[in-house]
Amino acid sequence: MIHWRAYHEATKHTPERLRRAAYTLDWANMPNPFRHYDGIPVLDLPTDPPSPAVAARDVLRGCVGRTEAKDGAAFLSQLLFYSASISATKLAPATGSHYSLRVNPSSGNLHPTELHFATRGLAGWPDGLYHYRPSQHMAEQRGRGDFGFDGTIVFVLTTIAWREAWKYRDRAYRYCLHDIGHAWQALELAARAMGCTCSAAGSFDDGEIAGRLGLAEDEWPMLIVTLRGAAIPLADRDGRDREWLGGTPNVLSDAPMLPDIIRQMHEACSGMGAEWRMDRPVIDGAAAGGRGFGEVARSRRSALDFVGGERSLSMAQLLAILSVARAPMLTLYLYAHRVAGLAPGLYRYAGELEFARAGDQRVVAAGLSLGQDLAGNACVAISMIADLDGATSQYGDRGYRYAHFEAGALGHRLYIAAEALGLGATGIGAFFDDRVHSYLEIENGQVVYHFAIGYPVSDPRLEP
Repeated sequence: MIHWRAYHEATKHTPERLRRAAYTLDWANMPNPFRHYDGIPVLDLPTDPPSPAVAARDVLRGCVGRTEAKDGAAFLSQLLFYSASISATKLAPATGSHYSLRVNPSSGNLHPTELHFATRGLAGWPDGLYHYRPSQHMAEQRGRGDFGFDGTIVFVLTTIAWREAWKYRDRAYRYCLHDIGHAWQALELAARAMGCTCSAAGSFDDGEIAGRLGLAEDEWPMLIVTLRGAAIPLADRDGRDREWLGGTPNVLSDAPMLPDIIRQMHEACSGMGAEWRMDRPVIDGAAAGGRGFGEVARSRRSALDFVGGERSLSMAQLLAILSVARAPMLTLYLYAHRVAGLAPGLYRYAGELEFARAGDQRVVAAGLSLGQDLAGNACVAISMIADLDGATSQYGDRGYRYAHFEAGALGHRLYIAAEALGLGATGIGAFFDDRVHSYLEIENGQVVYHFAIGYPVSDPRLEP
């Protein structure tokens, strides 16, 4: 078993490691981005559910919306359509093939996260255990009856690390954790837009939950999210005994080759540790209005690059974006390139914007992000710094997961905030770790995520 610190050090990017680790992707062995289970009932979810009648910026501020769903199928359809479904397709010009984009973003569009859920006492919907099939917007029924989760609707977010490791190798575990954070926040925001609240719990017996869900060996439970609220349509429990239906999981690729260091790291993080929960407080303040949540959630994309030149963010836009940047384990450093009324430079943000260094940051931001031009072409680039020592001291090695969950969740809120303001954004998981620390003059903390916000260039591959 490996210690979290050894894993983190071993997966830091340096120019030397990147040169040594150069490899060619095995496209014939690329994992299937969709898991499904054969041999079990599949329940339809109503197509084209209505958009929640609340503005995206209001949801980000903590307001709750409402839903007109009167039964479980309609409620689940609306919830999943605006949090985890396919939202668009792209055409690969070289091959003529199409691939899917989803509401919840993922590193490399590889989507290691799966959504399982248990229902109990949901109107018009059988009590049982389900797996969401995003490829067809359906629910696969893996069991009937009460599966022992405390709530009317309880989601278990799992990860299939091989999907990310196929491309990103040893560093992939970090990206899996980011993606859990993105999926969690996408689910929470959609639930809030429909009039519900969520609580997320990360402390549980991994083996027990995996056994209860009947997970394959390549899939690991990461986060339990419980929905609550009067908006959930309720009925009496159906009272039937638990019946396991199972289903056979599809094979994702012919020769999965998950690096041993990822297995060891996951085992190191599997001790329950101290209780950890994340409940988002309601934020006081007047309603912000603007574009509807449903439109924003389904039009969110990861920008390929940004329009450079003279086009700037306003200070009001930047402050609106930063108003949703609350994460207890994280401190943000902003490389401000083009913000009207704010001098170009480096700024620290932990509730308030603090000046750190003057000067043009575009070349630095791009260079630290593995030479990716989009970090310099954006109006603002961000380094998220986590206190991993503090997290693991409080929660054990499992705290490593939680800090990355928070980074992914914060990234998703930044995505939605930017899209609501007519901007674009993209998460960046690749950066020269220690060079970031040196440039920011950080003594305590580790960079866990980069992010960029600006005016996106158009993507000619995108199809309606």
